[in-house]
Amino acid sequence: MLAMNKIKIFGATMIAIAATVVVSSCHDKRSTGWQYAPNMYEHIAPEYDQKNNNFKDGKTAQLPPPGTIPVGFTRFDYPNTRAGYDQAAVEVKNMIAQTQQNYAEGKKLYESFCSPCHGFTGQGDGTVVQHGYPAPPSYSKGQSSRGGAMKDLTDGKIYHTITYGVNSMGSYASQLAPEERWKVIMYVHHLQTL
Repeated sequence: MLAMNKIKIFGATMIAIAATVVVSSCHDKRSTGWQYAPNMYEHIAPEYDQKNNNFKDGKTAQLPPPGTIPVGFTRFDYPNTRAGYDQAAVEVKNMIAQTQQNYAEGKKLYESFCSPCHGFTGQGDGTVVQHGYPAPPSYSKGQSSRGGAMKDLTDGKIYHTITYGVNSMGSYASQLAPEERWKVIMYVHHLQTL
């Protein structure tokens, strides 16, 4: 008789638990259940486009303070003008190590980004020229559109040109990181001697 009561009590308990689960699960059809970390879903930080009373202008999205630079950004304080080009020609020098690995990486980058116009040997005979576009000057024999021989271009002149572009050549600042530009310049100096 005692065993029979234990079975009835156990059965009643299981029915009560099952009924509780069924009733609580049917409460809200839109509910996803328990949240493990509610602060991931209901964050207290305002969205960038929401009004924010913490700032005088009431905007959440604020401009960075003057003079700040993003993490990983390298400044190039020479304007995209002829004066900036001439100043860079004198002041800007390649500071990365002249190693075989950097030279090889520069060659690879040059072949990927520059050879379609300048050609693999820097003679201005790339594939775009074969399709009717104007040829850029040869690195070893040509004349720069800004004056002087292409073989005499300095680190600063080439860096300025890669960063801002000139004539038909657009800027490659978004395609080549500053260190990659320096590696390309190493290889261009080799092409100037051919």
